[in-house]
Amino acid sequence: MSGINKKLIFNAFAMNTPVHLSPGQWKDPEDTSTSFQDLEHWTELAKVLEEGKFNALFIADVLGAYDVHNGNKDSAVRTGAQFPIHSPELIVPAMAAVTKNLAFGITQSTSYEHPFNVARRFSTLDHLTKGRVAINIVTSYLDSAARNHGLPEQIDHDERYKRADEFMDVLYKLWESSWSDNAKTLDKEKDQYYDPALVHEINHEGEYFKCAGPHITEPSIQRTPLVFQAGSSGPGQEFAAKHSEAVFLWGSDVNHLAKKVKSLRDLSEKLGRGRDGIKAIAGANVIVAETDELAQKKFEDLRANATKEGALVLLGGWTGNDFGKFTEDDELRLVQSNAIKSTVETYAQRHNDKDSKWTKSKLATHASVGGVHPNIVGSPSTVADIIEEWIKIGDIDGFNFGYATKPGTFIDLVKYVFPELRRRGLHWDDYPSSNDGRANLTARESYFGPGNKRLPENHYGNKFKYENVH
Repeated sequence: MSGINKKLIFNAFAMNTPVHLSPGQWKDPEDTSTSFQDLEHWTELAKVLEEGKFNALFIADVLGAYDVHNGNKDSAVRTGAQFPIHSPELIVPAMAAVTKNLAFGITQSTSYEHPFNVARRFSTLDHLTKGRVAINIVTSYLDSAARNHGLPEQIDHDERYKRADEFMDVLYKLWESSWSDNAKTLDKEKDQYYDPALVHEINHEGEYFKCAGPHITEPSIQRTPLVFQAGSSGPGQEFAAKHSEAVFLWGSDVNHLAKKVKSLRDLSEKLGRGRDGIKAIAGANVIVAETDELAQKKFEDLRANATKEGALVLLGGWTGNDFGKFTEDDELRLVQSNAIKSTVETYAQRHNDKDSKWTKSKLATHASVGGVHPNIVGSPSTVADIIEEWIKIGDIDGFNFGYATKPGTFIDLVKYVFPELRRRGLHWDDYPSSNDGRANLTARESYFGPGNKRLPENHYGNKFKYENVH
């Protein structure tokens, strides 16, 4: 046994697009990414994940093309690097219909939509999935997304988080305050379906939003879906400590990650939520085979099949830096941009390669499989050892596992890694049963245990619950 005394969380990380984090792998004959637009593509993936007892499928999203590289969208279009990208929420009900316990984390921007429509959509999804929905709150980071919504550029970073904070207040009021649990009467003698005295307007008037209410969707099992967030800036971490129940983090190495986790837990404790009130989830990409040598060979084959241009497209979008303007011989640590030098130093540190020359081609090679997330490469025991190390030193609660090939990477996790983790007591043999006779767990129960269907009492949103307002 590992000596780790916590229930770990393992999510699959994907996107409704042909290329997520590993550009070029759609060319692999066993990769199914070219059928991403088909419903069967997603229902078959959901079955694989449920068979492996994953907690959730976490679906990323962006609202514009990656057009920083060479100053236009052409490279993104040519390589399929997160382009095109289809809506994440529309595939969820079909996946829920072929699974029972797999939860679904859906990315939602607060910058370009009114919270009323978001509340309605997620309540409906929570009903259709029997409570298996999480909302991943983001403020968006692409100028192209701003232009798609009629703005010349992104809203200022800190203002985006102020807007997001009020956005959440409106969501809580609609989800938690508008309806009593007893509003649905189904009283045939009175010919009354709902009691109008128990359904209320919210009458929100704030700096960014106005919303009269009431919520026009019947409250779902969770009411407020499990709240996920991925911001790592100062305002992002403060937002996470206030609103999030799980936070998606990345680190160049385990010690870098541990600092982020400590900062998050310190903020959570300061707000009265305890050090364990928020689940810290790290991003990683696993390449596994029967032996370390075979896994390394698989990793090198993936790199050989990768598209460097696509990797530079993604790096440009994530960092806001155009790597296309540099020649193949330029040493990127000698350029004027501190942001570019910082990006390169991160990769140099991760790969223990600080002395050799870092060109854009070398950077693209290292980012071509898994993007900014670390690759864990090895046999089942080697991979499990590294996962244990990250959990112990990084103080994380689990992983968002990305993929190189789909569904191959996830099938390999189920076949090779999860049995080894179970042997060490780090992964459940099966989903636990609900404690009230329901056939499935909600998303929140999957993360926090059976019985935890609603927001906890120490969560900021608890003050908006109906019984605390009316």
